[in-house]
Amino acid sequence: MRLLIVGQLEGPLGTAGRIATQRGAKVAHIDSVQGALNALRNGQGADLVMCDVVLDIAQLIDSLKSERITVPVIACGVTNDASAAVRAIRAGAKEYVPLPPDAELIAAVLQAVAEEDSTFIAKDASMQPLLQMVDRVGGSDASILITGESGTGKEVMARYIHRKSRRAAGNFVSVNCAAIPDNLLESELFGHEKGAFTGAVARRIGKFEEANGGTLLLDEISEMDIRLQAKLLRAIQEREIDRVGGTQPIKIDIRLIATSNRDLEEEVKAKRFREDLYFRLNVVNLHLPPLRQRIADIVALATYFANKYAKANGLPEKVISSASSAALQAHHWRGNVRELENTMHRAILLSQTPQIEPESIMLSGQGFAPAVSPAELVVKAASGINSNGGLVGRTVADVERDLIIDTLSHCLGNRTHAANILGISIRTLRNKLKQYGDEGVPVPGGNEERAVS
Repeated sequence: MRLLIVGQLEGPLGTAGRIATQRGAKVAHIDSVQGALNALRNGQGADLVMCDVVLDIAQLIDSLKSERITVPVIACGVTNDASAAVRAIRAGAKEYVPLPPDAELIAAVLQAVAEEDSTFIAKDASMQPLLQMVDRVGGSDASILITGESGTGKEVMARYIHRKSRRAAGNFVSVNCAAIPDNLLESELFGHEKGAFTGAVARRIGKFEEANGGTLLLDEISEMDIRLQAKLLRAIQEREIDRVGGTQPIKIDIRLIATSNRDLEEEVKAKRFREDLYFRLNVVNLHLPPLRQRIADIVALATYFANKYAKANGLPEKVISSASSAALQAHHWRGNVRELENTMHRAILLSQTPQIEPESIMLSGQGFAPAVSPAELVVKAASGINSNGGLVGRTVADVERDLIIDTLSHCLGNRTHAANILGISIRTLRNKLKQYGDEGVPVPGGNEERAVS
């Protein structure tokens, strides 16, 4: 865990840094927002930034977004001004940590970030050959191609491989090739010199250089423009890169992992992916099965997510009832582990009993679920799966409205965070909130637009 602390290190902020160091974090300190931005541009990677609330957190987060530097920001401060904390959260800070720091709270924040990135749960028999393969190849520098449907946990698997490798002490750097426009992805990967193109306000170290000595993950590589694939192939073959606008090649030492939710052999046949690059990447292929084929993992993952979001929301941990477990295992899970995570987050917020019962589990796409026999329906009815508890007599629209408003209140009006929790797009959330406002329903945070990440 690499922690970058931004602010004056004297006093409580310095204490927070010492606590983090004692808990195993690698801590760096910079006293200004601009200094932090320069450090991150120049390849000083961080898994978490902790910024003093007296600094311009909005500027920091906006600059990170505009320059596509992905790192979570935690606000902290000794001020009793609640509005400062609210402003930081609305600006995009993940959490607010009061100072002087509580050692257990600092530890919990670090653990939450580490777990979010690296927890890998695999109890189903179908996953065991995969894990055995990782144990055999993890210590090598062989390139690995991880394939599977969207949401199956390809990035989590990549982090698991990194932890198993001899490069575990080095950086793990991830680039989502599908999320960055083609004309900017080259700069993101290889870096650029100041003035190399419009908007290049300073020299920027690319992801290849940032990952030097560690692992670079190219997520959804099938989305990369075929013209950029040629430059990527050269970087892999020669183990050197050229910054955009640069004059000298730069040697690199990385382990490369790529992921794709498409069939790359079909992409090669369709001339959308270079065959030579495909063979360079596909030294070892790991195919993650969809969640519907990992039945033994469903309840284990659901329990993990339920505990995670109970803790995140300050709620007591709850066990999943047998009826709910049956409902979860019967679902088709088109969105795989990502859909399950959102489902359990909603369930924790909705549940009003010591156990998570079926009425708290809102499953999507029921029409796509496998057919259930009459005998199974009788068993499920007897076990309470079709029970609706306190929701009987209410319309779906009413329940949906209350869920959206309560979630937005929990997020202090931050629409981006609320949309992520609800598992819907920010556009859908905005439309719903506009509708509620027009109907006279009070909307947390008013009608002002929030920054969309």
